Amino acid sequence: MPSDAEPINLTHHFLIAMPGLQDEAFARSVVYLCEHSARGALGLVINKPTDINLKNLFDKVDLPLAREDLASVPVFQGGPVATERGFVLHEAVFTGEATPEEPVYASTMTIPGGLEMTTSKDVLEALSTGAGPRKVLVSLGYSQWGEGQLETELAENSWLTVGADASVIFDTPVQERYDKALSLLGLQAWTLSPEAGHA
Repeated sequence: MPSDAEPINLTHHFLIAMPGLQDEAFARSVVYLCEHSARGALGLVINKPTDINLKNLFDKVDLPLAREDLASVPVFQGGPVATERGFVLHEAVFTGEATPEEPVYASTMTIPGGLEMTTSKDVLEALSTGAGPRKVLVSLGYSQWGEGQLETELAENSWLTVGADASVIFDTPVQERYDKALSLLGLQAWTLSPEAGHA
């Protein structure tokens, strides 16, 4: 790539694993990128549920869960980094005083595109009282790429990219998210050859 080329920014995009990607953490995964810059990228896998649900998670952190709609929702494996830490991807939350520049929760990353990712316990405390964001995806761990690493993987045809659609994250059944993300590109899984790009 010429050095004067504008660096790509895939913030608020999905990374969709190509069939040839055999890495156990990422095979058939869809990653929502919360941040992508020259320093690297950070994202959450949105289609790999763990065997614990939000009710179990809230029990573990000694909080009640007043949101019946969330009790049986799975907690996801967000990626292989910091798997003991929780990450809450949610729609933007505003109070009377808060503006988009001032998130409601203590440790929130505002993602261009209308979503937020919170790592502080106060978002769980809000959910425990029946408040908090209406649409949430809770993960343990996250996915991270160092400087230039994601760009290298893209050049190796490990990933397809497409602008993110929040309905895939919050409204699509887990087992359909990979195919739904592919459909945003007009593709179906069977059309992808594991050998693509290696002719």
